[in-house]
Amino acid sequence: MVVTRVSGRVRSLRARLVITVLLVFTVACVAIGVTTTLSLDRYLSSRQDRELVLALDGFVSRQTGQPPGSVADPSGDRTAPDAGSGAPGPGRSPLPAVPGDGFLIGPGQGPGSMAAVFDAGRVERAERAERGGTGTSVADTDVAALQTVPADGAPHDTALSPGNYRAVAHVAGTRTYVVAQPDSAGETVDRLLVTEVIVLGAAVVLAGLGAAVLVRRELRPLERVAGVAAGVGALPLDRGEVHLAARVPDPDPRTEVGQVGTALNHMLDNVEGALAARQESETRLRRFVADASHELRTPLAAIRGYAELSRREPDPVPAGTTHALTRITSQAERMSTLVEDLLLLARLDSGRPLERTEVDLTRLVLDGVGDAHVAGPEHRWYPRLPDDPVTVTGDTHRLAQVVTNLLANARTHTPPGTSVTVGLDRPAPGRVRLRVGDDGPGIPPEVLPRVFERFARGAEGRSRAGNDTPSTGLGLAIVSAVVAAHDGTVSVDSEPGRTVFTVELPGA
Repeated sequence: MVVTRVSGRVRSLRARLVITVLLVFTVACVAIGVTTTLSLDRYLSSRQDRELVLALDGFVSRQTGQPPGSVADPSGDRTAPDAGSGAPGPGRSPLPAVPGDGFLIGPGQGPGSMAAVFDAGRVERAERAERGGTGTSVADTDVAALQTVPADGAPHDTALSPGNYRAVAHVAGTRTYVVAQPDSAGETVDRLLVTEVIVLGAAVVLAGLGAAVLVRRELRPLERVAGVAAGVGALPLDRGEVHLAARVPDPDPRTEVGQVGTALNHMLDNVEGALAARQESETRLRRFVADASHELRTPLAAIRGYAELSRREPDPVPAGTTHALTRITSQAERMSTLVEDLLLLARLDSGRPLERTEVDLTRLVLDGVGDAHVAGPEHRWYPRLPDDPVTVTGDTHRLAQVVTNLLANARTHTPPGTSVTVGLDRPAPGRVRLRVGDDGPGIPPEVLPRVFERFARGAEGRSRAGNDTPSTGLGLAIVSAVVAAHDGTVSVDSEPGRTVFTVELPGA
């Protein structure tokens, strides 16, 4: 899966796409729902108010005997209220004195509707419509609420039992006529809102599942590209022979992901060609180093032999000639050591198998410390060894060379008087650890990352801690190669006043 890191959290591209789709879908659904709800609320409220005004007009017409339309016409335009004295008009009957006979409730007033007549602020009659066309008396609290409705002929929201009502009032003479109906428009809108929320929630869930399936299917080619890239990234491309067999299968060049896959395949082809050329060059170089080192051993041995033979001549030899022969012997020995190191590295690079015997690492450390004490008596050597022998499986001569090179490195790169501690222990079952530490000046930070590279030197062109013999830069490289050939690891930790080389090997 393709992932990115945002604000310290890892979030997959698939999740971000699904979330984006859901957000867009949710916003669109909410916008549609809000628009529909507002439009429906406006339409229902307008229709309800129109019906309420028409009901008031009919109510006033029945009470006053005036023809319909004296309050409002079908278009909703209100006419001026009757300014008469309030006396009954033609056909008008006085209000009955007995409540509850259904006189006030008329056509257009469904169950729950209320009607009231007030004369100079005094209630003359108030009724509530019931099912079956009958009317009942109105509670005193509702009568008081109806009496507060503004008599402007416009519908108003009024709180009556058992809920919200829309009421309208009309003044004719000293009388005020009020009609109230349940706010059915608001109830309808509320039910619509609940329905929309439920439908929207279900739609978002279904859309999320559908988007997850579709996005997963569409991103599957991109996941294959990422898998190929991750597999290639895990290969050790810096050394050895590498085969980049992984390729993006059948990329579709018509899509963006397919174009990325095609480009990745072309890049891997070029990289594989470059790695093959590099490996071939390294192979030729190793072969040349091995052949040259092998061929140089014979002339170097001859030079050393003839120089030693010349120094043993019984005839007197001039002092200058004796000094020259001594220097020839010394440099020939040093060059022989360099040739042997190069030949060893070439053999290790070629993967030649090492001897596998049981090696007493404790004995190797003791012998190495003894030789180091003879070679560097001005240093202080402290072995820290367990009571029981520590054994490993490997090549005795090569492991002895590891110990010798680490001690020689500590001796040649630290000033006289430095304390060198050699420790040997078992950090875990089946593991053996060798540590060589000193309290010298330490390794420069810029050199530390490449200290195990070949020909790496801590002080290029300068003497090393009083030793005028220049370093070849192969000692620690041999240590790393030999330890790796024994399936072990080597590391270094250095700071001013403390440097520790740690070698871990499988136990015997």
